[in-house]
Amino acid sequence: MSAKSSAARSRAAVRIAGLGLSGTALLMLLSGCSLEGVGNAFGHFGWPGKGITLQAHKMYDLWIASTIAALVVGVFVWGLIFWCIIRYRKRGDELPVQTRFNMPMEVLYTVTPVLIVAILFYYTAIVQTDVDKLSKNPDQVVEVVAFKWNWQFNYRDGMGAEANTVASTVGSSDVIPILVLPTNEKIRFEETSKDVIHSFWVPEILFKRDVFPGNVRNTFEITLDKEGRYVGRCAELCGTYHAFMNFELVVVSPERFDQFLAAKRDGSSTQEAMAAIGFTGDQAYATTTEPFDSRRQKNGWNQNGAVAAGTGAAATAGK
Repeated sequence: MSAKSSAARSRAAVRIAGLGLSGTALLMLLSGCSLEGVGNAFGHFGWPGKGITLQAHKMYDLWIASTIAALVVGVFVWGLIFWCIIRYRKRGDELPVQTRFNMPMEVLYTVTPVLIVAILFYYTAIVQTDVDKLSKNPDQVVEVVAFKWNWQFNYRDGMGAEANTVASTVGSSDVIPILVLPTNEKIRFEETSKDVIHSFWVPEILFKRDVFPGNVRNTFEITLDKEGRYVGRCAELCGTYHAFMNFELVVVSPERFDQFLAAKRDGSSTQEAMAAIGFTGDQAYATTTEPFDSRRQKNGWNQNGAVAAGTGAAATAGK
């Protein structure tokens, strides 16, 4: 009798587990129809949003789907735990039926995690391959040159270190460098550093890549699909003013980009070229960030009355 009861309980457990897995799969399919909606409802689960590139959209979908799958599995496991705690809690001094093993359940909780990991690995490999993919003939090539503590962006006429720079934008302590790029074009970045390791990062791209000194030129490609202005940062600790090593990405239509690049080729400054495509006044400068004040005193940064370091004025100011 007890054997039959044990077998019945085993079959019931398998059915419950099967229903749970089916429900998990159904929820994943339903959630996959509106990953962006789920992300918006829960603050993108820690990400800044869906992103502004085709590659970012795929990474975002993978992130949201993986998080949903993890939560569904977690809720299912927590449910089983609490069900076992309540269903099989102690009701007396009689020892419950002891079972040495349950082959269907052991197969289930061994195979299921392997399948979940395999599925996650498969989609991760697909997205990663797409993010790292380089085309043979990108529409635009930008050389990113990092140095302590600013950026230089060179628009190139080809790929590789041997290509020529046709226009350039460089930042200074007074002016934030602006990187103007078009939508719906394949843009290749080639990175190099003049001193230490930096890291090129625009949060809305959902991607960053280190910038190394020497002969190493890290490369990657993106295709922007949303116009706007976005702050860019150095994401690698590179020294005293690392936190202030910012730039601004300005995404415009291909037509406006061509006008901007033509103005730069004709000798216009970055601000004059920005004005040529409709960004006048303060809009010709960075709007998402501003230059840092390098003045400092003994006990604090950027205080009133401070003088620029290294100017020889500190001794005069103290008299």
